[in-house]
Amino acid sequence: MVGALLSEESLYIGMEVLIAVASVIGNVMVVWAVKINKSLRDTTFCFIVSLALADIAVGALVIPLAITISIGLQTHFYSCLLVACTVLVLTQSSILALLAIAIDRYLRVKIPTRYKCVVTPRRAGLAVVVCWTVAFIVGLTPMLGWNNLRRLQQNGSISSDLVITCQFENVISMDYMVYFNFFGWVLPPLLLMLVIYAEIFYMIHKQLNNKKLNTSHTDPNKYYDKELNLAKSLALVLFLFAISWLPLHIINCITLFCPDCQKPIVLLYIAILLTHGNSAVNPIVYAFRIKKFRMAFRKIWQQYFCCKDTPALELQPSDRKEMPSLVPQTEMPLRDKILQSDPTPLIQAAPERQQNHSLAPQEQPQLLQQDTV
Repeated sequence: MVGALLSEESLYIGMEVLIAVASVIGNVMVVWAVKINKSLRDTTFCFIVSLALADIAVGALVIPLAITISIGLQTHFYSCLLVACTVLVLTQSSILALLAIAIDRYLRVKIPTRYKCVVTPRRAGLAVVVCWTVAFIVGLTPMLGWNNLRRLQQNGSISSDLVITCQFENVISMDYMVYFNFFGWVLPPLLLMLVIYAEIFYMIHKQLNNKKLNTSHTDPNKYYDKELNLAKSLALVLFLFAISWLPLHIINCITLFCPDCQKPIVLLYIAILLTHGNSAVNPIVYAFRIKKFRMAFRKIWQQYFCCKDTPALELQPSDRKEMPSLVPQTEMPLRDKILQSDPTPLIQAAPERQQNHSLAPQEQPQLLQQDTV
């Protein structure tokens, strides 16, 4: 029995190490890709970078701390509580980053012509700061008193120097985890994101099925096709997040509402691995589903790992025209474009044009050709 538990714990630790390495490397690649690819530097990918930073912290910080907790290390109560709260902060920041991404994509489809005026880089940065601030408040709430210290003292399960066996359930109250964290800050955002993506897909399909739009202008169709593909990719990220975190929250609900129910340690290990593995899977989704990331990942691999010279990633032609033109436009003559921008040069050149009428007939077509180029 003891040997089986040791083998399960060893397998768990080994899987955690692999997930940590994959999470750090993959999400560093995501941040690196946004840095080198100019077409990825918009508000949506700003939120994706925030999500990637949280996942990097999971691999570099949370997983090593989780391995330490699984060993059953004897620590001070508040030291163990801080470790557990760190996990909660990063989890909440991931949820809020996904919610910000969903709202950003909704606005991009709902108000495409006014999107850049409404969602500015400054407002996007402010939204990221707000997400992390709320995540810290929600995640650090147990440090303010909503924890198991009083219960442990009443049961005599903790010494006078507050040294305990550091385990998540020993320090974090299940009332907090279920009523405040899950029912308050995990489940509602997930349901809201589900409604938002359903509305996004409805609006996009409505635009693509509009026969009048299809026959009058082609650019909006390309725009909404691109939005549909990106929305599918981000909805997949949301789906993977939900199926990765819901099992652990369901176990927490069972722990609170059915204290006498037995929870197999293997089932708990699997639920924890799913939550940590979610941090490593997002870069894989980006690589297979989003072409811009795939191109950037290939450039990073060829240039920095294979030592090959590769051309810089420039803005694609489709990236320069982000918003659809809802009214078809005809090409404006060069003379009208110049007059619309600044008529002064043509006004100043008028006397010269009058002098040019006295030139030889064979020179006049050449001057006319220069005006219309």
